[in-house]
Amino acid sequence: MNPRQATSPDLPPALRTILDDLAKSEQEAQRIAGGLTDKQANWQPGPNAWSIAQCLDHLARSDTTYAAALSKAIRQRPAEPQPWLDPIRPGWPSRQFIRSLEPPPKSKIRAPKKIVPASQIGSREAVEAFLRSHEEVRDVIKTAAGLDLNRIRFRNPFFGFLRFTLGAGLLIITAHDRRHLWQAGRVRQAVGFPEG
Repeated sequence: MNPRQATSPDLPPALRTILDDLAKSEQEAQRIAGGLTDKQANWQPGPNAWSIAQCLDHLARSDTTYAAALSKAIRQRPAEPQPWLDPIRPGWPSRQFIRSLEPPPKSKIRAPKKIVPASQIGSREAVEAFLRSHEEVRDVIKTAAGLDLNRIRFRNPFFGFLRFTLGAGLLIITAHDRRHLWQAGRVRQAVGFPEG
């Protein structure tokens, strides 16, 4: 079994689901980008459209930034124990935000400056950066196991006026992954995609 797919029976079901979603996204990224030349990975279907490598680079940057914000919230949480047995229950604004990220995109969202992808990135490098970002998210999950993910809140690292629960933050990461992997898959199917 791939260690990235392994889930811990000690984790609550909601966190095991997040780990499963991360593994599925990794498999999808490798299916889409595995074996591509750098030319293929960096091909853009239009002047303002991202390449496959850019989609993965954007996700790696975003997931790493979210993982850091979640880790900070865990470190700064109140000292008293907050046992958690319930599923993740995002509030209405969080549910709307998560829904807006799911593919296919209903509207185009401009990427914040700090997670705009590089203009060129090697195919292998893009996949590896994406996989590394997931390791950071897995570290958050290990640290968060047993905490009340529905009560601890973090400040959105891109839109500081928004605050979400840790549980919503993890759902945001997996929905955002799906959105841009869907986009990357469409690039590979686009007319004019280079053969090699």
